Amino acid sequence: MSTQPSKSLETFPNPHPERDYTIHMEVPEFTCLCPKTGQPDFATFLIDFVPDQRCVELKSLKMYMWSFREEGGFHEAMTNRILDDIVAAIEPRFLRVTGRWNVRGGIFTNVVVEHRQAGWQPPQRVELP
Repeated sequence: MSTQPSKSLETFPNPHPERDYTIHMEVPEFTCLCPKTGQPDFATFLIDFVPDQRCVELKSLKMYMWSFREEGGFHEAMTNRILDDIVAAIEPRFLRVTGRWNVRGGIFTNVVVEHRQAGWQPPQRVELP
């Protein structure tokens, strides 16, 4: 079992690639460094995706998120990088990454980025009485 951070995202085959379904993950303890001051930045990340052929393995995601702890980066850059890395690993039909950044200078920042596979359309939502 690895006890070190890693940029490697492991994957596994989607058990139901014939179906659109959403996987929701919350990462409440993300940390990195402010690129201006070197002080720690804290965020909660919400990761929602519709898998295609692959899913991301949770322990590798944990080690991946941990790997940013000693890196500096602006909120926007970090959130977009996480989306890009997950897209590269699993090529999902749809992926939304939301970074809910803790207050810095009296301002809370939320960064939302999305990826949509070419040609993919979300299924029509069913409203029940």
